[in-house]
Amino acid sequence: MKAAVVTFPGSNCDRDLAVAFAAAGFDVTRVWHKESGLPAGLDVVGLPGGFSFGDHLRCGAIAARAPIMAAVAGFARSGGHVLGICNGFQVLCEAGLLPGALMRNAGLRFVCRPERLVVATADSPFTHPWAAGTQVDIPVAHHDGNYRADADTLARLRDEDRIAFRYAGNPNGSADDIAGVLSENRRVLGMMPHPERAADARLGGTDGAVVFRALAAALATV
Repeated sequence: MKAAVVTFPGSNCDRDLAVAFAAAGFDVTRVWHKESGLPAGLDVVGLPGGFSFGDHLRCGAIAARAPIMAAVAGFARSGGHVLGICNGFQVLCEAGLLPGALMRNAGLRFVCRPERLVVATADSPFTHPWAAGTQVDIPVAHHDGNYRADADTLARLRDEDRIAFRYAGNPNGSADDIAGVLSENRRVLGMMPHPERAADARLGGTDGAVVFRALAAALATV
C-alpha cells in the first residue's frame, strides 16, 4: 500500500502524518506542493495540519490552489482515498472536494487539548472498526475549526450519513457538533482533530491509530 503526504509552506504535521501512515503499513512518499503530479500507484493522499502559507487570505485558500492540488483533485475524483487533517480539512473545503467551510472558533481563541469525539458513522474506510456512537479521544489544535454550511448542505450530510465524527463537547461552535465529514463516495475524509497525534501509546493514546489501520484494512480487501 502506498501513501503520499503533501507538504505546503507552513505545514507542521506532515512528518507526524507520514509516521502514522508508515506505522499502519503504508509505504510513504513525501510530495512538495509545487510538484504537478502524484507518484504512480498511490492508494491514499494525506494533507497535513499546520498553517499553510501562514493562513493568509483564508486558512487553506492558497494551498488549495497549489500546483499539486490539481493532481489531488483528479486522484479524488477518480476514486482515490484522501485524508485531510486540520489545515488539510480546510484545504479540502477550499478546493471544493468537501462541502462547507472552517471559520474562526466561536470563542475566537486557539484551542489545543485532548477532545472527546463521537463516531457518527461506521460506514467509511476510515471508521469501520468502530460502531456508530463509540466515543474516542483525539486531540485538537486549531483557531479556525468552526465548521459551517448552509441548512440544505447540513441536511444532506445527515441524510447521506456523511458526518464521520462529532464533538462530544463542542470546542469551537461547529454546526451540528461536526468534527469531520466524508465525500459523496465516502473516500475523502476531512477532520479537524489530529489522529496522527493519538497514534502512539507513548504519546498518550492510540485512538487515532485506528483511522490509519482501518484504511489499510479497507484497502487490503479492495
